[in-house]
Amino acid sequence: MRIRYPNGKPYLTNDDKKKPKNQLTKKKTSYSNRGMTLEEDINKTNDYYLLRKLAVIHKKPIPIQVVNVNYPSRSAAKITEAYYKKASTTDYNGVYNGYYIDFEAKETKNKTSFPLKNFHDHQLSHMEACVDQGGMCFVIIRFTTLNRVFLLDFPVLKKWWRQQKDPDGKKSIPFKAFETDGYELKYSLSPRLPYLDIVDRLIKQKDS
Repeated sequence: MRIRYPNGKPYLTNDDKKKPKNQLTKKKTSYSNRGMTLEEDINKTNDYYLLRKLAVIHKKPIPIQVVNVNYPSRSAAKITEAYYKKASTTDYNGVYNGYYIDFEAKETKNKTSFPLKNFHDHQLSHMEACVDQGGMCFVIIRFTTLNRVFLLDFPVLKKWWRQQKDPDGKKSIPFKAFETDGYELKYSLSPRLPYLDIVDRLIKQKDS
């Protein structure tokens, strides 16, 4: 299924490498013995937080405009082309401990850096607007080949996003920057990916 932004441009997710046009590919990933995507891990984590009344954070539903539908049978219908009614912002938002939480989650197969092309100007603008209103914004990045996950606070992402426009600016965030300026998330049984532990640290820094 092809989904596009309102301006007609295709929506790309984790576009580390170009894919043939008009070709639908199903991504198969494996993270050691976990066998789950980052999105699934975060969703299960959010379910844990919600069940225990620790936070209310959900993946954002994005309305789409259906263009073409294929009916292979009378009892089945398959959407073959659709457009986003508006440009997407970030993946998740909600409330935790009185703070508005808003973040993006992405994965890359790169071992040494994270390509900045995986983000868009409107996403950075959205997060900056949320931070200006007192919200907590960040990104969660998984390096799938290394099976390591990091939380990067918005100010750090903003710094790297801006520098890429310089003549000698980098087009990706080095892996070492995640180790020095980010926070590594360690898997646990429950919750699966305890990112709110890091959010607590960011809130303390903000309030200090």
